[in-house]
Amino acid sequence: MKKLTIVAKLKAQKGKESETRKALEALIPITLKEEGCLEYRLHVNTDNEGEFMFYENWTSHDLWQKHMNNTHLQDFVAKMDQFVDGDIDLSTWFEG
Repeated sequence: MKKLTIVAKLKAQKGKESETRKALEALIPITLKEEGCLEYRLHVNTDNEGEFMFYENWTSHDLWQKHMNNTHLQDFVAKMDQFVDGDIDLSTWFEG
């Protein structure tokens, strides 16, 4: 099976940029320990520090889906409306 790449983008609510960044950074060490996680990097837009992107690589779609159902990520999703503006823009890619 080919490696799966995920690009996840989101925007912080105005005035909640720092809170959003802290919440996103808290996901990194936990996620990097998950089975199948090859890379999980947080990026900040150079023109807008309230826009964030995760660049992720997983060994398989199934293991990424398992990640999406893990408690720490579900906890983040449940509270993200307190600091995230809108929905997460998520796209999945296979290595060509």
